[in-house]
Amino acid sequence: MYQGSQTPQTLGADLRALRKSRGLTLVEVADALGRSVGWMSQVERDKSDPSIGDLRAIAKALDVPMSMLFAHKHVPAEEVGYIVRAGARRKLGSGDVGLTEELLSPDLTDDFEVVHSTFEPGSRMERPASRPTQEVGYVMSGGLNLRIGDREFTVEAGDSFRIRGEEYDWHNPHNEPAVVIWVIAPPVY
Repeated sequence: MYQGSQTPQTLGADLRALRKSRGLTLVEVADALGRSVGWMSQVERDKSDPSIGDLRAIAKALDVPMSMLFAHKHVPAEEVGYIVRAGARRKLGSGDVGLTEELLSPDLTDDFEVVHSTFEPGSRMERPASRPTQEVGYVMSGGLNLRIGDREFTVEAGDSFRIRGEEYDWHNPHNEPAVVIWVIAPPVY
């Protein structure tokens, strides 16, 4: 059964938000897991605790790293849903070497998410991506080379950019990390 410092209400709400952001129904996710719709509904409503195997299957069905489902930190009750302390940010997974992402939003239940991304020197996206989102990034420090659609840009500290469902990729050719704050709608993690 599911154990740990993770708040079950947050897990269920996040699973529901992730499922909806991917346009999946309870039936589709339950079928992918070989479980009943009722069981999946109970997990999303925090009435049932998924096992480690269940969490692995859910992460695969929702196309998120399993580590994200364990990444909730203990938060004082009065701060839940309001405050994210610097040391309690949820790590987000990525297939890209040299990219570290942390969730700045308290959870995934809003119409958007805010992500803190650090791109290590010399890192680059493994393959271009395209997702059905609207995204705005603000470069806090360092710089990146971006390709959005068929256009190429160099962005530096203080610059911002927008991606609206276009194919994109990035590369940090510099000798210092690039730190970018992303606002993504709808949430994808």
